[in-house]
Amino acid sequence: MIRHELDNPFLEALGATLTEWRDGFAEIAMPISATHLNRQRVLQGGAVATLLDAACGYAGLHSDSGEAVHGFTLSLTINYLDRGIGHQVTARGILERKGKSIYFCRGEAWVDGRILIATAQGTFKYAR
Repeated sequence: MIRHELDNPFLEALGATLTEWRDGFAEIAMPISATHLNRQRVLQGGAVATLLDAACGYAGLHSDSGEAVHGFTLSLTINYLDRGIGHQVTARGILERKGKSIYFCRGEAWVDGRILIATAQGTFKYAR
């Protein structure tokens, strides 16, 4: 598995890794540990939201030149579909459309590669 540099202290503190990153697509994985659980002992919804936000954001920021491109979230809608019980959560972001200053992405979060626990749609703005 290739790991790309996240360059994001918050995601790194969560133990997340950027496992795949190419034009229009990003995948971020995180082991589910006790520190990521809520009172019901399932994956905290905020952790899922964070990973979906990051995966969708990164999907629109890939640069073949290696030059850092940055952006920020304007809007993110998440639908939670199932409980996050397992060993690893993986969020995938897919670029839907890109303009000069705004881009749109959709995302999915999976536990252990078999349970779809959340979907997302987001609008992002390039930071100039």
